[in-house]
Amino acid sequence: MPNPLPLIARRKPLTARVGLFGVGHATYWGQFEGLLAEMHAKLARLEQKVEACGVEVVNFGLVDTAKAAYAARDRMKAAGLDLVFCDMVTYATSATFAILMRDLDVPVVLVALQPLKAMDYSVASTYMQLCNDDFCSVPEFTGVAIRMGKKPPPVILGTLDDDAEAEAEIAEWCGIARVLHDLKRARIGHFGHPIEHMLDMQTDQAALTGAFGCHIVQTEAEDLLSHWQAASEGDVEAKQREVLDIFETPDPGSDPLTTKLTAGDLYTAARAAVALERFVDEHELDGLAYYYEGEPESLTRKIVTNLIVGNSLLTAAGFPMCGESDLKTCVAMLMEDRLDIGGSFAEFHPVDFREGFVLVGHDGPHHLNIAEGRPALRSLLKYHGKQGAGASVEFKIREGPITMLSLGVTYGGRFKFVVAEGQSVRGPIPPTGNTNTRGFFRPDVRTFLKRWVAEGPTHHFALGTGHRAGTIGKIASALGIECATVVKERD
Repeated sequence: MPNPLPLIARRKPLTARVGLFGVGHATYWGQFEGLLAEMHAKLARLEQKVEACGVEVVNFGLVDTAKAAYAARDRMKAAGLDLVFCDMVTYATSATFAILMRDLDVPVVLVALQPLKAMDYSVASTYMQLCNDDFCSVPEFTGVAIRMGKKPPPVILGTLDDDAEAEAEIAEWCGIARVLHDLKRARIGHFGHPIEHMLDMQTDQAALTGAFGCHIVQTEAEDLLSHWQAASEGDVEAKQREVLDIFETPDPGSDPLTTKLTAGDLYTAARAAVALERFVDEHELDGLAYYYEGEPESLTRKIVTNLIVGNSLLTAAGFPMCGESDLKTCVAMLMEDRLDIGGSFAEFHPVDFREGFVLVGHDGPHHLNIAEGRPALRSLLKYHGKQGAGASVEFKIREGPITMLSLGVTYGGRFKFVVAEGQSVRGPIPPTGNTNTRGFFRPDVRTFLKRWVAEGPTHHFALGTGHRAGTIGKIASALGIECATVVKERD
């Protein structure tokens, strides 16, 4: 059913810079009049398709000799690309590609889209064959990639027009480019520390930069104080109106820790949200992970324990927020968000053995744009396991396919993706002021959970909509990171 929640606009547009070049065999141009012009026209058609996926395209033209490949390499390396499409417009020798595969440090995807679904063999000619020889040199290119010390590049194979599968693959790789673009440029803020005994939260910040390119910006919880104090009553009133437009405020249910949202908790949450947005702008951040308790009864504690509403507004705007100082899950949430599938902060809650599902949710930041219906705000008399009290967000994510991504660390200190696809299914959730979604996973909940934990995930994960394990696996491959897919519901 349509989601009545008004979508929260992104703070920054999704973007990526994608390189494009075609390959051909220079000998052909003098042999077949008009062939070169047709090859340029094919390349232009692919450029249009890629641009339609919402990325910036830099077209490096046709590379048809080794000399041209070396010249293109230098221009490509200087262009700040996130991904490159190699258009196999006709047969080309692998010298037009080898140095590019060797020296480019971004994913290269071979695109072999021939104009005809099939040649008309009654009138076929060498010229017609060359116009449709897109796949001919793919084996040569993948083989030489291996000889250059690289993995064989992925291949998009099909026809130039009326090929939904090929166009979906182009769009998928453009989505991957957007993830890679932001990962290697992100400034992820951090203050405080992991909860003392959560050993899986400990994260080597230099390792994050090494694996993903992001920079961790060390900030202080007290940086929020000046922004809290500078917030005008007009700023706070406007934020309160925004919050009430988005959230419903139901009467309490069965949990005695909850009450109907109080005016005081709404005010505190709104003022903390104003301070948080200005804090984010001050430090030019793209995400934030934090945990900080502060001195009892202090203003700092009041602010940092009342960020849940502001966290959720920012997360929905494409700015991942992670409580419990979870930098790894902040990166996982950023990836799911840039794939445009949400990315809520989640962990496992109780298992329902009668119906065969596990509740997945958390008491912290949530991606409001993937909520099923309007999210709720409740006042909590205490936050379980943490200091503080106040407004808390409750909803379940949209019903239908879901994808979970956890970022674990191996014994050798390497990052590892743990991924699973499942289903969010309609049904009641506990009225605790936390998110909870009924997660169904194949082959059954007991087997799934045993397989999941066996892969060594962090206990938190990013929870998004859709089935995107295959895409996440391609991102892992592009980054050189191990990926364990526990459940994949489609081929």
